[in-house]
Amino acid sequence: MKHLFFSILLLVAALSATAQPKREFRGAWIQCVNGQYLGKSPEQLRQTLSSQLDILKSAGINAILFQVRAEGDALYRSDLEPWSRYLTGQQGKAPADGWDPLAWMVSECHSRGMECHAWINPYRAKTAGTKEVAANHVAAVHPERLFQYGDLLIFNPALEVNRQYTCMIIEDILKRYDVDGLHMDDYFYPYPTAGQTIPDQANFAADPRGFSSIDDWRRDNVNLLIRDIHDLIRKVKPWVKFGISPFGIYRNSPDGTNSKEGSATRGTQNYNDLYADIVLWQDKGWVDYLIPQIYWNIGYRVADYKVLCEWWNQYCGKRPLYIGQDVERTVKEADPQNPNIHQMISKYNIQRSLSNVQGSCQWYAAAVVNNPGNYRTMLEQEYHKYPALQPQMPWIDKNAPKKVSKLSISFQSGNGLSGSGKIYLTWKEPKAKTELDKAAWYAVYRFAKGEKINTDDVTHLVAVVGEPRYLLEGNQTGYTFVVTALDRMQNESKPVKVKL
Repeated sequence: MKHLFFSILLLVAALSATAQPKREFRGAWIQCVNGQYLGKSPEQLRQTLSSQLDILKSAGINAILFQVRAEGDALYRSDLEPWSRYLTGQQGKAPADGWDPLAWMVSECHSRGMECHAWINPYRAKTAGTKEVAANHVAAVHPERLFQYGDLLIFNPALEVNRQYTCMIIEDILKRYDVDGLHMDDYFYPYPTAGQTIPDQANFAADPRGFSSIDDWRRDNVNLLIRDIHDLIRKVKPWVKFGISPFGIYRNSPDGTNSKEGSATRGTQNYNDLYADIVLWQDKGWVDYLIPQIYWNIGYRVADYKVLCEWWNQYCGKRPLYIGQDVERTVKEADPQNPNIHQMISKYNIQRSLSNVQGSCQWYAAAVVNNPGNYRTMLEQEYHKYPALQPQMPWIDKNAPKKVSKLSISFQSGNGLSGSGKIYLTWKEPKAKTELDKAAWYAVYRFAKGEKINTDDVTHLVAVVGEPRYLLEGNQTGYTFVVTALDRMQNESKPVKVKL
């Protein structure tokens, strides 16, 4: 009965889903703050994360957002901030074998044809669970740069030195790691807590910068940081994408309908409560992508998934827009039109029907792996059945790389690249004059005898790989394979073909 139900579910999805696009961001967040690393040795962690990445790849995920700075700490080798307690259990304590999780994750993602975005928090310095900070943590060295809000310590957004410090942290990451993106989530000014007041009135009085409203001044404090990070990335590594995943509500509409002033919602607001003016950032071109966290379900009166997707699509589509999906909430709630199934099908139909939405990101990676409600199975068999290239970003780079050369079939045995009896497609990467011209990835297409070569047809895309070879498995006799080069922005070269 269970198998019959799932077969019907797949049939419904197949009939209702819109066609898969060739380009689509398919991300997943791997967070540290849920404690999944604690109590494990570095080798155990590598095994766990490697297994997760393999499963995520099979589910069509093409980008990992990897949390590397949760509270003024580091899940990478840093001379500026202490090792994170979320990694080793004690802030300042290094992994036992000298492991660098970020360097490892970049390598593992790239070997699987995935992007790796370094995910940082710019303002949170200490949470309630952190009982002791390391001697080199900012709370110990420069407590005057922080303020207390409830049980949190926050980098004061009013201080220029904090903007400079955050940029220094980011520049260090950019220069030492081959990340594809720099990512921030929804924590700007702290979420409002009853009985708590942000203690920055003295800062406002001392340097209002021409603002008469402390709310406008706070928003400008955050604006300055976002602008500075954007400018820094473009200067240091212009191909690195700068993305933000804001809280799902920009503003609540004053008249209860979706409009430029806000959405038909009644929840916490980026603009008024967190002092994050997301619309301004995309209008100014300071961000390269946005992933609003639309974690609620269809029909939720305070913040309806459909209402919010439509608002973001209409009023915040000047940069690629991806939908933040909550896996566990989605499968716990019945579909409003069909109570026998959960809401995944309807949510994906909404997402893919909107012209400015170019993908989604799963909260969170381990939930996808755990496959509640057959969510991952649906990704594998329906929504991510075929691989996808990343959405284009022509404001960074729009020029395609040169095509590959010497595409051929290679048999490798004995002490070859992958053992004995392996047959590969191999090729030479194209020549390039600049970093943006280089091939960073390759797309592999397959066509049966008599089929027209059409690389716009996603059903023929079999893989995106990070090295100039592709393992041929099974009997591929008679097929024509086509390979294109992709640069860091995944602009695509002209095709080169070979028949097996």
